[in-house]
Amino acid sequence: MAGLPYEFALALRYLRPKRTFVSIITLICILGVTLGVAVLIIVISVMTGFGIQIRERLIGFNAHVTIESARGAEIQDWEGLSRRIATNSWVKGVSPYVNTQIMIKTQPTDGRPSAIFGTIARGIDPVLEAQNSKLTNTLMNGQFRLGPNSLLVPYVVARNYRIQVGDRLAIYSVPALERMVDSLRKGEEEARNADDYTVRGLIDLGMNDLNANLILTSLPDAQDLWGQGNREGVQGLSVMLYSFDDTATLKASRELQRQLGSDYFVGSWLTTNSDYLDAITTEKRVMFYILFFIVIVAAFGIMSALITFVVQKTREIGILKAIGATPTSVALLFLGQSLVVGMLGVLSGLGAGLLALRYRNEFLGMMNRLTGYDLFPASIYQFSALPAKVVPEDVLVICAVSMVICVLAGVLPAIRAAWLQPVDALRHD
Repeated sequence: MAGLPYEFALALRYLRPKRTFVSIITLICILGVTLGVAVLIIVISVMTGFGIQIRERLIGFNAHVTIESARGAEIQDWEGLSRRIATNSWVKGVSPYVNTQIMIKTQPTDGRPSAIFGTIARGIDPVLEAQNSKLTNTLMNGQFRLGPNSLLVPYVVARNYRIQVGDRLAIYSVPALERMVDSLRKGEEEARNADDYTVRGLIDLGMNDLNANLILTSLPDAQDLWGQGNREGVQGLSVMLYSFDDTATLKASRELQRQLGSDYFVGSWLTTNSDYLDAITTEKRVMFYILFFIVIVAAFGIMSALITFVVQKTREIGILKAIGATPTSVALLFLGQSLVVGMLGVLSGLGAGLLALRYRNEFLGMMNRLTGYDLFPASIYQFSALPAKVVPEDVLVICAVSMVICVLAGVLPAIRAAWLQPVDALRHD
């Protein structure tokens, strides 16, 4: 401790492990700070990794930017509009799509009863879509082939309704159902047969909401099912950007809106999923604030330990002040103790947190075996492993704020010791 100011030298000397009640309290305070910092780093890193994975899943299916008619009508000359959009420096690729509601009736061949359910059919051009999204990489079984009257069915829909590759499904479009209702109103008894489609493959769209409420078909088939009158028209255009982070997406969307004018509505994956993304961000912030209370509780422990220490060392404080120690020096002595306790707790918490993140999945597997429950079911979260992403800025904020809280915990005991009168201190029993 040579070369250190005597205030900090005394602070380190007083913190040496001794078999006293104060030493036990000090150790508990260090463990409290360690626990708080470690839990904060673990939770924030896991939530950050979860958010990144969710964003990747959203971007994997959703277009970076979507363009539709502002009047809700079909876009007829979509090829010309695509060439116009492609001239924008932000744009990497453009592809058309049609979304339409349909009713499906299964046609089992093994004697099982038929199932009827509604869903959304998304019509795409497989060649152009391959340039815009990861849809062509979602195949689980069968072939990614969208010929005439062909379907690609998410595995969740296939599991729920016992659909297999090669099965034939009866498809009722909304326009066809409307024509049937009109015929019944007019007293006509004309029966309209459903269109038969063949399941060519099973896919995984990455998210339960998509897997449960969407199927894929070819663009011409979706145009027929959409029933807007012009088989050449599309509902909208999907645009892929060279950069799709939040800032780039917003800038590209605004620039495309200015380029296309008020006849078209320009949306993005950020606006489409804004509620979902805002919920994740808000949850992360709330957890950050709530878990900091662990550090605050540890700080109250530090304050309690230092107040006890001031009472025990009252005579020594009186001697120090009698031989010339200033109130500032005495205050620095106790602030130095809280600084050391905080530093030990933060460093050990940082190490424990990073170590726990390194072996998080092994620990999760052990907890699953011990409890007999799947604590992170893939069927719900759609992740085979617990995601995590350590962001240096987050770790720096956690460690810095924890250090400040620990140092502030020593202010009250330091002030009490600094203004202690030497005569009163020396008379202390």
